[in-house]
Amino acid sequence: MTVKKIVTYPADVLTQSCEKVTVFDKKLEKLLNDMYDTMIEFDGVGLAAPQIGLLKQIAIVDIDDESGTIEFINPVILETSGEQTGPEGCLSFPGLYGEVTRPDFVKVEAQNRKGKHFTIEANGFLARAILHEIDHLNGILFTSKVTRYLEEHELEGLESE
Repeated sequence: MTVKKIVTYPADVLTQSCEKVTVFDKKLEKLLNDMYDTMIEFDGVGLAAPQIGLLKQIAIVDIDDESGTIEFINPVILETSGEQTGPEGCLSFPGLYGEVTRPDFVKVEAQNRKGKHFTIEANGFLARAILHEIDHLNGILFTSKVTRYLEEHELEGLESE
């Protein structure tokens, strides 16, 4: 496994829409494994392909709960509802945190590393993490949704994405 370099803002790759994945092979499996190692190394709860310089519709989320690691390839949001406001950070914006309002519930259809379609529903923090990563695949950065930036002391005891 390989830990990749995290692309940081203002790199252009972070603000572009990603291409669909059409080939599900060993190369994709290695990429997903590398993305996982990279996310863990940098203490993230999610990572999208543009954050390692690839314009592909690939994202992973692992908020360290019973859901485990969820791999999203070519994800499509089917439904959202409710509202939650909470702190977010991003590996591509080291040291920057802000309050972001997002749906409290999300239903997503995606493919796994073998190309098999699946649907997942999530609430709360998991929904927030999934939506944050899918935004990356569309070139949308969390900073465009921040209502208020947070100071370091306001984050103590909170998880960041």
